[in-house]
Amino acid sequence: MFLQQLQLINFRGYEQAEVHFVDGVTAVIGDNGQGKSNLLEAIGYLTTLRSFRGAPTDALVRNGATHAILRAELVADQRETLVEIEIVPGKRVRVEVNRQRLKRTRDLLGVVRSTVFSPDDLILVKGSPGERRGYLDDILTSLGLRNDALRSEVDRVLKQRNALLKSAKGRLSADVETTLDVWDAKLVEAGEALGDAREALLERLMPEVGRALEEISGVAGTITATYDSAWRAQGLANALVESRRDDLRRGVSTVGPHRDDIGLWLSSMAARTHASQGEQRSIALAMRLASHRIVARETEMAPLLLLDDVLSELDEKRRSALLVALPECQTVLTTATDLPPEARAGTVYEVREGTVSSRSGGGAAGSPTGGVIDLTDGVGDNTPVDGLAGDDLVRDDLAGVAGAVDTSEERAL
Repeated sequence: MFLQQLQLINFRGYEQAEVHFVDGVTAVIGDNGQGKSNLLEAIGYLTTLRSFRGAPTDALVRNGATHAILRAELVADQRETLVEIEIVPGKRVRVEVNRQRLKRTRDLLGVVRSTVFSPDDLILVKGSPGERRGYLDDILTSLGLRNDALRSEVDRVLKQRNALLKSAKGRLSADVETTLDVWDAKLVEAGEALGDAREALLERLMPEVGRALEEISGVAGTITATYDSAWRAQGLANALVESRRDDLRRGVSTVGPHRDDIGLWLSSMAARTHASQGEQRSIALAMRLASHRIVARETEMAPLLLLDDVLSELDEKRRSALLVALPECQTVLTTATDLPPEARAGTVYEVREGTVSSRSGGGAAGSPTGGVIDLTDGVGDNTPVDGLAGDDLVRDDLAGVAGAVDTSEERAL
């Protein structure tokens, strides 16, 4: 997968932007608050229709604008792919791939994949169980559309079951019991399958995490993980029977895959409570690097590698080790610090006062501007970028995108 070009209109702080990438490492450096992370956020959004920074979709539209446009040109298996997305606050996101309408989020999955490293990755070790479940589920989704369908089915069943429990107000009438039996059967089928998939993935993943951790930090201790689930030993069907009275009293599903966790152990001690801050950060980086390697190997297509200001959070030793350990694939990284030589950047851009200019390298491959990116970032006039006729032309190009992708679906956590 090779991202050639990204065009943005009214995305975050960018009024208009056109960015060309190299088939290697593209680095963007500059002070904080200049919009570096917004570029990576746009690339990440193309892969999942979600912000990796946890922002709601409407927040991605530039303040005062009525809509935002993302357009990406990619090459995969020697075939060119055009992805176009329109975000209108309060409405469903509109997506088109090679001028073909998409009706479901999962239809975009697999077209573009990415692995994102960010300073917030520390929550994989220190955060709530939901962060670690989401880590596994995102990998599963990258490995196959059926896994996303399974995840969505569990969410749907839990939402319906919880609504029934809440409406019952603690009373188990004949009608409630009959309906609850139906939802329990559906939850058992989907929940057991999701639990099996997570546990199997974790078994494949941890050897890679161990190798990546040694590469990044040289830690001699072993890293292991357990899939912690209160219902796995007895089976979900039996667990739901035992928890029914408590579920009715509390009005919520208390057992199931939505309550599971991953236990991380460094030298037989809980990493969450006993590992140092540096060790925890190394483990989080190793988990991201391992997920990238698993997806690349099992799909035979390396995801885009996105590093969002991770280098600033590491000491010199870990920074150099991480850069050396990165696989040879298309990488885009941002940093507020000087770029170490180990980054092996083919093109380096510098962000200053809303403008990104080429600092080194021979220019982005295929770039008509010789490697210079023109980003207004909300500063300056409305001159079209590289011949674009402004918003109206882009909206005309996307006017035929009648297929709506609903990304507002709540997940039951």
